[in-house]
Amino acid sequence: MNHCKICNSETIKIFNTKILNKYLVDYFQCTFCDFVQTEKTYWLEESYLNPMNLTDTGIMLRNERSSRIVTSIIFLFFNKSHQFLDYAGGYGVFTRIMRDKGFNFYWDDPHTKNVLSRGFEKKDNQKFDVVTTFESFEHFDNPLLEIETILKISKNIIFSTELISKTAPDPDNWWYYGKEHGQHIALYTQKSLHFIAKKHTVNYYNINNLHFFSEKKISIIGNVFLKFKFSKHILYMLSFILDFFIESKTFSDMENLKSK
Repeated sequence: MNHCKICNSETIKIFNTKILNKYLVDYFQCTFCDFVQTEKTYWLEESYLNPMNLTDTGIMLRNERSSRIVTSIIFLFFNKSHQFLDYAGGYGVFTRIMRDKGFNFYWDDPHTKNVLSRGFEKKDNQKFDVVTTFESFEHFDNPLLEIETILKISKNIIFSTELISKTAPDPDNWWYYGKEHGQHIALYTQKSLHFIAKKHTVNYYNINNLHFFSEKKISIIGNVFLKFKFSKHILYMLSFILDFFIESKTFSDMENLKSK
């Protein structure tokens, strides 16, 4: 019997579907927290022959939008002068964008080459106020271990992942299963994310497909705002104003790297 990777409750098989156009894989849903996981993975080496999916055409748009929303979140809830880390940062797109905006962001990703933010890799024992990680939670084969690793770096995590409904969508009717690449092996509900937050004594907040765990307790007004239907759009627009209150690191980074 499969047990839930989040809460260890029993799971039930909900369907099987073909991934990578050749492997018939079973999917299971937790009877308690509704988390969805695949059967034991055996295809991941093949799935990750290329670090970035061929079908991930939204990578640049996603990074641009995320940078704007995270800008507003940092200004509203954290200290813009502190250090930040983009975990599973891929080619370094997000780190470079955030440094260009003026934030002291660093990069970390053991599986991908840092192309665009070289010189700003995470150092051992470096402290960070906030960790960002986008479109990574759904890739975790051992979610609790991975999330615990991030929480050791910072108790404040801003992350993105699409939530699955309690009644899981048909495998042919939801693009986020990622059947063509087979990398999305962990699919979360709000209930499962609340469970993780409680386990680690952090607070959980949600803005559509953007989420954050935080040791900080947001005020009642802040909570009401985050639950507002258009809060994500407001955060996006607000960032254009906030850009005027922070100085880009583009040229200072160039001078610092030249001096090395």
